[in-house]
Amino acid sequence: MHRITLIVFLLLLIPDIYIYLIYIFRKVKNRWLHAFYWLPTVLLLTGYSYYMYCTGDNVLANHTQAIGKLAIGLFLFSIPKIAFIICSILGLLLRLLYRPLHHVFVWIGLFISIACFAGILYGATLGLKHFQVKQVTYYHPKLPKSFEGYTITQVSDIHIGSWKGKEGVIRRMVELVNSQHADMIVFTGDLVNQRSAELIGFQNILSDFHARDGVYSILGNHDYGTYYHWANPKEVTNNMNELLNQEKSMGWQLLNNDHRIIHRSNDSIALIGVGNDGEPPFSRFADLKKASKDTKGMFRILLSHNPTHWKREVLPQTNIELMLSGHTHAMQGTFFGHSLASLLYPEWGGMYAMKNRQALYVNVGIGYVGLPFRFGAWPEITVIKLKCGNKAQFSK
Repeated sequence: MHRITLIVFLLLLIPDIYIYLIYIFRKVKNRWLHAFYWLPTVLLLTGYSYYMYCTGDNVLANHTQAIGKLAIGLFLFSIPKIAFIICSILGLLLRLLYRPLHHVFVWIGLFISIACFAGILYGATLGLKHFQVKQVTYYHPKLPKSFEGYTITQVSDIHIGSWKGKEGVIRRMVELVNSQHADMIVFTGDLVNQRSAELIGFQNILSDFHARDGVYSILGNHDYGTYYHWANPKEVTNNMNELLNQEKSMGWQLLNNDHRIIHRSNDSIALIGVGNDGEPPFSRFADLKKASKDTKGMFRILLSHNPTHWKREVLPQTNIELMLSGHTHAMQGTFFGHSLASLLYPEWGGMYAMKNRQALYVNVGIGYVGLPFRFGAWPEITVIKLKCGNKAQFSK
């Protein structure tokens, strides 16, 4: 906590001190403007200190909306300034070679700062609700003929606690999912942020998901309640039981190290779901052997929240044809097709395939945790069409 606080203070204060000394201290005569310049930073640091140190252990659960707005404020008033001072310092260094270059870089810095401010503001407002439907086709010669053209709509990482007061947005998402008229809907984990109580007020909306073969779900790392400071182990158990009951009441079929056989005419495929299986510090509850029991030889689709599970266990130990994951959020930002998520996850978004035709699709999710922001990595609804054939997998 103290390290994070130090970083936050430095991100806000260093750019402010530089800009104040270089551009305001001597050039702006009105002292009221001097005071006004420091006001946003003082308010942000005061708000940060209050929530982090005066509101108890479960600040993210108890003050989700406030912390989110505070985080956006920190980004709005630090990143544009950091971009500006980088350009300004470059200009000061280059003025030794050619004096007018300093002014050129100041204007470049102003332009970049305004662009950063506008991008962050868009990502924190319209970007969160910019739902994108991605159409993906997966070819495999082993797919039974009766399942030719079978469609699966995948949704992931709703993080419902972050949508309090925005029920209309979730309703629109559900309507958009249903409008795809898929044969099956799957949810690949992280329904809540920390507690099952976050679902109160949303159950009726999420129970409106409809597909011919049903709605199936798995648990993500956040669904286990491991990020909340519980009073005792009994509360942890009660929270999990309540979440399981809520999903059942919504008509979702939870596959917690279990599977279902889906039939079409005389053909069938297996849908397998496992508990979260991530690298430390993320929880590991998956039992793939138990979940896939009696499915050998069938065309199989695996729901597993964390995409790192694919190379860690699924590929080395099974011939499961297709795995669907979420978890990464693409760090809620992509720029020109790239994301910082790639530094942590080799497979962070989209379709990945091996030469033996085993494939993984990573959905970048619907919701957010902590930072209410999405830019580029828009909230995703994926429609996967299964086709029998030897063509390469592709998405569009």
